[in-house]
Amino acid sequence: MKKLALTGLLASALLATACNQQKSADGGAASAETNLADVKDINKLFELYWEDNAKLFPLDATTQGDNRYNDQLPNDGTKAFREKLRAFYQNYLNGLQKFDPASLSENDRISYNILRYDLQTKLEGLKLNTWMIPFQQFWGLPITLGQFGSGEGVQPFKTTKDYENWLGRVHGFTVWADTAIGNFRQGMKTGMVLPKALVTKMIPQMRDLEVTDPTKSLFYGPITRMPADISAADKQRLTEAYKKAIMEELVPTYKKLGDFLENEYAPKARNTTGISGVPGGDEIYRYYVKSWTTTDKTPEEIYQTGLREVTRIRGEMEKVKAQVGFNGDLKAFFQHLKTDPKLMPYKTPEEVLNAFRNIQAKITPNLPKMFGRTPKTPFEIRQTEAFRAASASAEYNQGSPDGSRPGVFYIPIVDATKFNVTSGMESLFLHEAIPGHHYQISLQQENTNLPKFRRFAWYGAMGEGWALYSESLGKELGLYTDPYQYMGALGDEMHRAVRLVVDVGMHSKNMSREDAIKYMMDNEAISEDGATAEIERYMAIPGQALSYKIGALKIRELREKYTKQLGPHNDKLREKYAGQHRAHFNLAAFHDELLKDGVMPLSVLESKMDNWASTNK
Repeated sequence: MKKLALTGLLASALLATACNQQKSADGGAASAETNLADVKDINKLFELYWEDNAKLFPLDATTQGDNRYNDQLPNDGTKAFREKLRAFYQNYLNGLQKFDPASLSENDRISYNILRYDLQTKLEGLKLNTWMIPFQQFWGLPITLGQFGSGEGVQPFKTTKDYENWLGRVHGFTVWADTAIGNFRQGMKTGMVLPKALVTKMIPQMRDLEVTDPTKSLFYGPITRMPADISAADKQRLTEAYKKAIMEELVPTYKKLGDFLENEYAPKARNTTGISGVPGGDEIYRYYVKSWTTTDKTPEEIYQTGLREVTRIRGEMEKVKAQVGFNGDLKAFFQHLKTDPKLMPYKTPEEVLNAFRNIQAKITPNLPKMFGRTPKTPFEIRQTEAFRAASASAEYNQGSPDGSRPGVFYIPIVDATKFNVTSGMESLFLHEAIPGHHYQISLQQENTNLPKFRRFAWYGAMGEGWALYSESLGKELGLYTDPYQYMGALGDEMHRAVRLVVDVGMHSKNMSREDAIKYMMDNEAISEDGATAEIERYMAIPGQALSYKIGALKIRELREKYTKQLGPHNDKLREKYAGQHRAHFNLAAFHDELLKDGVMPLSVLESKMDNWASTNK
């Protein structure tokens, strides 16, 4: 997936307000409501929106390379802040609706439709009581703070000012935590609480940051990497300031959160698995489904889609099992895939990296058939750094729009001799690298015709949907000729199909955590620990896991629709759709059009693509 820990989820445009745990913002950071009465140019409105949003969400600004607010760690848990957000979104929605979309250029009309959708969705989310769960084990400010403050994330630590900025953020954490505890207590009174299984995972996360020696703290990392050009006096001053901040602000705050969770919150946590177990849970889940999939599909529709996809993919897996001559059922085949030494042929990390480089070399000659426009941003394959490899997944870390920082496909290799070829190496490369996240994100960032709120946007339904759709291009790109690599690709696709069943099952059909774990293990080659971590992620962020498959299915559906409308581009397909076409469907043109305007809600995407198809008839 796109690297989420520091960028994607923090910058997500979809659930910025409904999930306070994703963001941090300040009741006092933004100035008075911007007067939009005299704004006659819609691009000026887009610019003002971007500026005001950065003030409200300074952590997001930092993530996007805007360093003006790097000293701010606002308190997003207050009622006053929620009211400020409501006024902010309504103000821009009112300002936007003064423009007639029919009179706008095509690009501005797409921007209009995206921003309107976004503002309406955020206003709807503010009606929910999700603020009573300010964070959980998968994301939230207590985790994000460590990522920003480690010296290894997006928070800059290059100058004395940078180091002072971070101390400013630290000073806000104690107040934020007090508000979070107050909000948790409100949830305890109303039954709006997390499942016990998740709270159990949160407590050690807090305890791990309770150090007795400040030099052993994660937050001491920037001091150990202090640039040589900072003066000796400043180094001494900042070192003492960081030690003091760690021992007098950060450690006591994490201890307070850990004590609260362990002694007060855990006994009140719920035994139910899904969000339906809280007051108004069904409404909350419907909102999450709509927000994350950017569709109006009901949970039941998605559940049935998941069941059909699981059945279809199992059928493909059975074919591979027969092809390689394995005797036994699928579950036994899964175990075989995980343990057969022949499927772990590598001896060194470099051999693993070279295998991925060979995948890139294999698809490169076929890419021009599918893409007329490719990114300028450089691309690299790297091994994940040792300090984080054990807990990391393969990921894409986007490059900078100016090309000064390449897009990087990171591969964690803890032990090369255990790196399994059936882990879906080919499909993984297509998803995370080329033509998945690297093409989509780079082309979006490089497009200076887009307003900033679109250049740096993220909608998982389209972004992750595109990456999953990219996996389906393997055979067309010359991959999946080896049955074990194809089995890996089917395993990756099955994982996303299973998500539809277990996410909806847990949150609207009373499927238990244990049943969800079993369902996942019955249908894919995954360990119990791996399945448990996945299922608990879906428990913590209802609906998010639906976006991948729903987005990929929509892109595939659009491709099929326009193939029928325009006529296939090869003889085999022409025969299938004989007599139905009036022009020729061009796959490269389809992909170029799909990617050129960046990510957007799927409803806006379909409207845009329908317009494209109509002009090509």
